[in-house]
Formats: sequence, structure tokens, C-alpha cells
Amino acid sequence: MTGYEAFALYNSLKIHFTQKSYDYFKYNGKSNISVQTFELRKDKYYFYKLSRKYSREEFVKFLVSNFIIDNKIWVGKLLEEDAESIYKLFLMSQQSLSYIFDNDCRELFIEYSNPNDILKVEDGEYPVLLTRTLRKETQFETLCILNDMLGFFPMWSRKIDDTIRWPEVCLTAIKYTPFIDYDKAKFQDILRSHLQSVYI
Repeated sequence: MTGYEAFALYNSLKIHFTQKSYDYFKYNGKSNISVQTFELRKDKYYFYKLSRKYSREEFVKFLVSNFIIDNKIWVGKLLEEDAESIYKLFLMSQQSLSYIFDNDCRELFIEYSNPNDILKVEDGEYPVLLTRTLRKETQFETLCILNDMLGFFPMWSRKIDDTIRWPEVCLTAIKYTPFIDYDKAKFQDILRSHLQSVYI
């Protein structure tokens, strides 16, 4: 991977996570900035350094892991230890995704006898699932996967009064979901098993 390719990925993923209209997958990570323009950038040194540190596949995951924490992160910050720590935690969560999802569902449905209670928006306040996610009691991936299966974000957007934080969380979750590599049938079975246990 060249410095320019690292920049193109950074630029396209940054746009992906901050703009509703741009889709990284649709444009295959392409950047409309030429190599010549890139070479004139004062921050090109950072991209050269990052390009030597990661393969293209690794760099995409590295960027995604950091953009879901801060979608406007400056490239210089990506060379700091915090960014690498975020990436390592991200890789660990991806490797144990089914365990995390299973555990999160167990915690959610043991506490709430009616599964709808975790999604219900009352008086414009955050629903239980969103509150637990923001408190890091439920993994962000679990929120994304549940919405991917059940499609409740539009309902939340209609009913949640908060017009600042929730829209940002919603956009990040929507943009992140296509990067979550999970077996949908397997995870549906996990969810179904927990829902059935609630009603037994």
C-alpha cells in the first residue's frame, strides 16, 4: 500500500462515516484527489508512515475501528498508542462476536420479560437498548446487529426527542453495520433462542 492509497482510504472512510449520501462500498474506497494533489499535502508524511505499518485490509479495519469512536479523527492521532489500542480491542470483539451477541441478548432479556420493552420509546426518552449501549453495558455491535435484523432505527428517529446525540449515534451505527462480518442466520437463531426462553 502506498501513502496515496492510505490517504484515499482514510478520506473515503471519513466521508463514509460523516456523510449520509456517501457509501464506501458503492465507490470502492476511491478518492477524487489526485496523486499530485496528495503530494502537496503537508500531512502526507503520516499517510506514508501508516502505509508501511498496515496492509490495505488491516488499514481498513484500523480506520473503521477508530472512526466509530471519532468520525473526524485527525490522521496524526492515528499514529498514537490510543488508536492502536482501539484497533486491538476492535479485533478482539470481531473474533468473539457471536459470544458477545449471545451474552448481550441474555443480559437484555433476563432483565426485561417483554422484549419490546428494550426498544420502546416513552415520552421521547432513550429506549433501554440505546441507554445500555451508550453506557457500554451492551456492545455497539449488538445494537447494530439487532437493528440490521429488526429495523427499529426509523421508529426511534421518529420518537426520540434528542436531535443532537441520537442522530450521530444512528448515522455511525448505520455506516458501521456493513463492516460487521456476521452470519445472519446464526445470529437470528441466537436471538430467537433468547426470545423463546423469555416466553417459556
